Amino acid sequence: MTETETLFNGKYLRLKRKGTWEYVERTNPGGAVIIIALTPQDKLLFVEQFRMAIGCKTIEMPAGLVGDIADQQNENLLEAARRELLEETGYAAERFEYLMAGPSSSGMSTEVIAFVRAYDLTRVHAGGGDETENIVVHEVPRNDAPHWLWQKMRQGYSIDPKLYAGLYFLDHGAALLANAATS
Repeated sequence: MTETETLFNGKYLRLKRKGTWEYVERTNPGGAVIIIALTPQDKLLFVEQFRMAIGCKTIEMPAGLVGDIADQQNENLLEAARRELLEETGYAAERFEYLMAGPSSSGMSTEVIAFVRAYDLTRVHAGGGDETENIVVHEVPRNDAPHWLWQKMRQGYSIDPKLYAGLYFLDHGAALLANAATS
């Protein structure tokens, strides 16, 4: 069996090699969470921010790391979803529903991302992220979302592909959960 070698340790990431395969390991044990949020006015919440790794602005669903705050390493993914939704968008949700989890990039990273749906949203503040972020919140009418995303892509924004999985779960999440419960 080939040994796993650590090539570099960072604050949030660790570069590893096993044989000839190099990959990234998240140092926080909780992974990440993506929040599918729809306002009472039937508007989807998207966030826009510059992402250093790809050197451009992206459009994403609200998301964040689980357990990445110093005194909250043991938070669960629903607590992280609540915190990230409020921090990034300024919206609080009455309840969250876990949908599914899977790898963000199975060939490159150990990171697992969970999708959750936020319900019964209330606007608390303007959002925008924490002191290290510069997030723009977009409230897009649900029926206009595909066209709006296409326009953003044409304007040079990078559209996070996981966002489309979120759109699928928005329409089919309840059916998936019902089928899973009866299996």
